[in-house]
Amino acid sequence: MDKLILTVALNGGVPTKEMNPQVPVTPEEIAEDAVRCCRAGASIAHVHARDAEGKPTLDPEIFARIHELITERTDMIVQISTGARAGRDTADRAEPVRRIRPEMASLTTGSMNFPDEVYENSFEVIEALATAMKEAGTKPEMEIFEPGMIENALMLVGKGLATPPLHFDFVMGSRGSQPATPRNLIFLSGSIPPDATWTVAALARWQLPMAILAIPMGGHVRVGLEDNLYYRRGELAGNEQLVSRIARIAAEAERPLATPDEAREILSLKPREPE
Repeated sequence: MDKLILTVALNGGVPTKEMNPQVPVTPEEIAEDAVRCCRAGASIAHVHARDAEGKPTLDPEIFARIHELITERTDMIVQISTGARAGRDTADRAEPVRRIRPEMASLTTGSMNFPDEVYENSFEVIEALATAMKEAGTKPEMEIFEPGMIENALMLVGKGLATPPLHFDFVMGSRGSQPATPRNLIFLSGSIPPDATWTVAALARWQLPMAILAIPMGGHVRVGLEDNLYYRRGELAGNEQLVSRIARIAAEAERPLATPDEAREILSLKPREPE
């Protein structure tokens, strides 16, 4: 079994400081939180950009600043979001990937319902984002909100727009998409190619039980304030706190955490170039 890759989803596009004062918003806050989480055991930083008012943005300059600050201070894999919370224009969603050429970026391979809107990703949009990632040398993390999205990801392989082995992120527990249940996680993990890797990103109160389940199953884990604002009922969390909890559980389960370079090897990313 591979070592455990721990991803921290630092801020997302929805959480605000009014919801939880520990949500990082500025590039400096995001990078500082990433540094603490790296020390706690996270090897991937999944990031969204916010503008000066704290609202979601696709501004490539802000994404570039976040990427620069994290990579200057850590050896983490920086995974940028191409989600549509900050805007639906496909070219705008792809531009940070084209500009920064990050090691990884998220790619949602279908449409689904968010609690407050329809998250629409047509085949045309999916293929355009996949093309941008392929041209940039960026590995997509296939964001799977429903089982049919797995087949859509495999379609990209057939079109030459994604290269195996693929990496999947099973997003679970969001109202309007797949429930966070052991049965569903077993089904999803058994529905991807044998050479693929997978992570589970469960929302809110489902984050901890799904993470615990993924550890002995050989999957990987995503935690963070994007998906879950609480450590336990009534107690607000911080990103480092959420990472540290999974690090402790993984140690008890005798599944060591992957360093960023070990995560690169597991995910078939290129090794870092020596400085």
